[in-house]
Amino acid sequence: MKKNQTTILHSPTLESVIMVEKTIQDYSQECGKYQLWKKLPKKMMYQTFIVILNYLEQSGKIIIDKDGCIIWTYNPKRIKELISKNLIVK
Repeated sequence: MKKNQTTILHSPTLESVIMVEKTIQDYSQECGKYQLWKKLPKKMMYQTFIVILNYLEQSGKIIIDKDGCIIWTYNPKRIKELISKNLIVK
């Protein structure tokens, strides 16, 4: 294993990913990682939550703005609006 790789102790289930997606949609632009994790309807290991966030960010479903707020990006029209107002960095 390379130095930069992290061992995942628990892989997220599809149910967990969907739960995180729905929570992000409900609280988009309102909170950072820790605050969002606390708002999940079911408990989840923080490491698993971070794995899901990394997946969602890499797949283009979320971005994290300069203040650390998580934004659901499925709505391309809204993203263009935020970029034009310099609220997020490309």
